[in-house]
Amino acid sequence: MSLELTNQLLWPFKSLPDEYVVVDTESTGLFDSGGAPGMVSVGLVLVCKGKIKKSEEFFVRPHRPMTDEASKINGITQKQAEHHPAFCEQWPKILPWIKGRLLACHNASFDWLLIVDHIARYNAVAARPAGVFCCQRAAQPWAQAKEIPCSTRGPSLDKLSEYLGLENLRHAQANKHGALVDAKQTANVIIRLQQF
Repeated sequence: MSLELTNQLLWPFKSLPDEYVVVDTESTGLFDSGGAPGMVSVGLVLVCKGKIKKSEEFFVRPHRPMTDEASKINGITQKQAEHHPAFCEQWPKILPWIKGRLLACHNASFDWLLIVDHIARYNAVAARPAGVFCCQRAAQPWAQAKEIPCSTRGPSLDKLSEYLGLENLRHAQANKHGALVDAKQTANVIIRLQQF
């Protein structure tokens, strides 16, 4: 693939501001007929000029019970989740991270919608980010050109990391999908794609 075509396909990454926050969430399951799943954690990574500046994870007590499948994925049990602080306690700590900044999520159609649901559900202060960037969707044309396997949403975080030769941070977590480890992995992918 020519440099010109690479630049064209990766322009969304190359157009990102010098500072943005990568966000990932873990939940009790998926959106279903009962509405949004419960949030169990939020991982936040501040990226400045292509480097991770700081990161933090906030655990949240969910409003719905943890499904067995979700617990296997994120390693959080229902009993553990019941002892997390309420969303209303954690939101004032999360808000300064995201207010006025561009938010980047690997799968924004899940993570951002879950955050929006919880803001409305608990009548919390609006987030007002500068915008929301979906890494998975933005990477899809480039990934398809590189023949990286993609779902209908785009390439998975694991497939992108593998192709880019990035360390899979989940391996140190027994392959669990933690919000902070996934936010860091997403940040590493975005930073690497910005460098092409």
